Amino acid sequence: MKTGPEGLELIKHFEGCELKAYWCPAGVLTIGYGHTADVDEGDEIEQEDADRLLEADLEEFEHYVLQFVEPELTQHQFDAIVAWTFNLGPGNLKESTLLKRLNEGDFDDVPAQILRWTKAGGKELPGLVRRREAEALLFLGEDWRKCLA
Repeated sequence: MKTGPEGLELIKHFEGCELKAYWCPAGVLTIGYGHTADVDEGDEIEQEDADRLLEADLEEFEHYVLQFVEPELTQHQFDAIVAWTFNLGPGNLKESTLLKRLNEGDFDDVPAQILRWTKAGGKELPGLVRRREAEALLFLGEDWRKCLA
C-alpha cells in the first residue's frame, strides 16, 4: 500500500517545504518536507530534491506502518497513520496506545489517540493541534481540510 493523494497533500501542507535547513520545534535539523536524515546547518536544496526526499521518506514510513499495523486499513486510514508516523517517528508508533488500539481492532478509539500527540519540546503547539485534528478526520474519511489555517 502506498500513500494516496489525500495523505500526500496533508503531509505537504503541514510539513511545508523549506529549501534551507532549519531547526524544527522539536530541535531537529530539517529540510524539504520534514526530512531529517543527514541534514547539516547551512544545507540548501532545490525543489526537485525536496520532492525526491519526500518520496523516499514516504516509502520508509509506509514500510513502518505496514510492519507494525496488523489489521488491513482503508486508504484514508493508511494515509492518516503514515502522516502521523511521518511527523512523530516509527518509535513513537511502535510504543503508542494508538498502535495497540489499531492492532486490537478498536478503530473507534484511534482518532482520540491521534489527537493526544500535540506537543513538541514539552509545549502544546497550535500547528500540531490542527495537524492531529486533520489526521483524525482523514482517518475517519472526513474532510480534513477544514483544519487548515
